[in-house]
Amino acid sequence: MIWYPYEQMKTMKAPYKIVNAEGVYLYTEGQKLIDSISSWWSVIHGYKHPELNRAVETQLEKFAHVMLGGLTHEPVQRLSDKLASFLPRDLDYCFFSDSGSVAVEVALKMALQYYMNREETQRTMVLALEHAYHGDTFKTLEVGDDEEYHFILKASGENKRVIHIPTHIDALEQAFTKYHDRLNCFIVEPLLQAAGGMRMYDISFLKRARELCDQYDVLLVFDEIATGFGRTGNRFVADLVLPDILVLGKALTGGYIGHAATVANCKVYEGFYDDNFTHALMHGPTFMGNALACSVTLKSIKLFEIQDYMSKIHRIEKITRREMNGFSDPRVKEVRIMGACVCIEVYDSDTIKGYQQFAYEHGVFSRPFLNYMYAMVPYVIKEKELVRVLSTMKE
Repeated sequence: MIWYPYEQMKTMKAPYKIVNAEGVYLYTEGQKLIDSISSWWSVIHGYKHPELNRAVETQLEKFAHVMLGGLTHEPVQRLSDKLASFLPRDLDYCFFSDSGSVAVEVALKMALQYYMNREETQRTMVLALEHAYHGDTFKTLEVGDDEEYHFILKASGENKRVIHIPTHIDALEQAFTKYHDRLNCFIVEPLLQAAGGMRMYDISFLKRARELCDQYDVLLVFDEIATGFGRTGNRFVADLVLPDILVLGKALTGGYIGHAATVANCKVYEGFYDDNFTHALMHGPTFMGNALACSVTLKSIKLFEIQDYMSKIHRIEKITRREMNGFSDPRVKEVRIMGACVCIEVYDSDTIKGYQQFAYEHGVFSRPFLNYMYAMVPYVIKEKELVRVLSTMKE
């Protein structure tokens, strides 16, 4: 029996069974659905893309996977080189894993061990945001701040190693004044807190965070698993403010295969590069650098570049703003738009109860949560398809 995510199995509604998918569409036996959330924000090129399919098939004829322990292969070497040139400045050192949660775990381990290697053993604390979500493994739960996901940690008692702050510059400055000599990193979802409610904040907060991290020698970690590859209207938020460690996932492979990357700058990498073996990063996911995943990622990045995906994203934002202009209702708290993301937040979750089925009947797949009805569409969506998604949300 399948144990489904984020569901009470005893009372859950039967999921829609998908029999095919192509472009922006999912197909059940009786319905054709525009996927308005890109399979958890990952399928940026749409489904069954011929060039991505071919990349997987070509590599599969050679081999699907070999471990990186004592072995290497061309796709992972090419992807590491590509990411080094594709990402800003000196974010050059790629550690691969098989999921976003694990990639964040690696980032947190890197940040802690970086200072342990320097014998700064007092730096055991992490600064994070209120309403943060960084994954469902235990360390990522600790730095997260959402009761819907993290209530289980109450069994462990109060965690004094993680400090959560709002996205206000005064709170940021107060936290650094109080804790700077004990912090190893500040981890954020930059500009857009997705699973925390599609919360959006200003770049000035991140610019000040970079200044304070430099001033107090604290590592800045950007979790761009959801925000990377254009979702905020920026290629990466790291293009605007440079972190020390960048975490990528979801759209990394175009949504084809689970794969993630924790990318460090030269300063962090050199903190582990030593004759002393105990200074090595002792981590190794079985499927890190998977050859199929690396091959499809290389093709995905090529499509992103040569087909000018940033113009597609800006077009999505322009259409979304046009369609949502003037939309209001007493039950609606706020409409938020950033890049290729739109969220309607309501005051009472009962207002959108049943929306998933309503959307299904109107040819749209959606997955609202709590008080949030949102869309994060594939970038290849056509205008009439996007208007249909937005019209269904408004209706």
